[in-house]
Amino acid sequence: MTETNGTHAPALESPSLTQAAQSDTRKVGVETEFVSISARRAAEALAAELGGSVVEEDPHAFLVRSTRLGDMAVEVDLRHTHPQRSTATRLRLGRRSAAWLGSVLRHIVPSELVTAPVPISQLAEVDEAIAALRRAGATGHGTTLFASLGLHFNVEAPRPDAQAITAVLKGFALLEPWRRRKRLRSAHEWLTRLGERYPKDYVRRIVAPDYWPDLTHLADDYLDANPTRKRDLDLLPLLLLLDEARVRARLPHEKISARPAFHYRLPHAYVGDETWSILPDWNAWVAVERLAGDRDRLDRLGHAYLHFEGDPAAWAAFVVAAALSPPRRLE
Repeated sequence: MTETNGTHAPALESPSLTQAAQSDTRKVGVETEFVSISARRAAEALAAELGGSVVEEDPHAFLVRSTRLGDMAVEVDLRHTHPQRSTATRLRLGRRSAAWLGSVLRHIVPSELVTAPVPISQLAEVDEAIAALRRAGATGHGTTLFASLGLHFNVEAPRPDAQAITAVLKGFALLEPWRRRKRLRSAHEWLTRLGERYPKDYVRRIVAPDYWPDLTHLADDYLDANPTRKRDLDLLPLLLLLDEARVRARLPHEKISARPAFHYRLPHAYVGDETWSILPDWNAWVAVERLAGDRDRLDRLGHAYLHFEGDPAAWAAFVVAAALSPPRRLE
């Protein structure tokens, strides 16, 4: 069990499928945003506590190579401060101007820790990296005056085929009201969460028990309803890997990187809270995968959703009673 400043995190839960298609152990990459210290200070703190060496990519982006959790990156989360990467943007600054812009904006724009994919069994150790940032002065309590501070998981897909992806998509949509009710702490967080849900008509379409499309139709339906990265479960990186031409025909300029992973986007990270752990949010994802792996229960719950007449809060309560096992572990 992970321990951070005397506070015990919940136990790490594992999905039913822990192996990828090639029989490799599934991996998860983690991204989390924070404020109050520079990217350089953060990288140095990680190297000091986790081992490894710091390599400067630019004055606001650093690699920490060969830590005991693998390679990590720390950077100001604004592409214009990284001129070597901004070739696709309209505004391309020189290195000196980009460095100046980063120095001005780093007190407003969050920095981001990005881990290499780590085996699921080591995911709890990411809390130790976050604790190292906090001890170095990093803060963050869900939101700033200007934006939310995000936590993202890039969860390797066990099988990159249409049926497996559709099952996870269904499970995620059906559990979304429960996840939202369970996590959000304040009115400001509710407001910064708006706009990232799947459209209601799309949810009703995908949860139907007879919705099991092939990859082409799955991608077309997703792109029609969600031509944006801003969804709680962002399928664009995975779809780009599987059908680049189809995705780029619809989104030629969207900032997407192809990955064999589900991009699970949570809007609020709490790096400054010493009691915070990434594990409750990870365990909520595990609940999605467990539901996705039970075809009968998935179809029954989809049928119930289509005939449910209550509000999202009532559906969340219904899901706890009908779909989560055992519910007391996830409440």
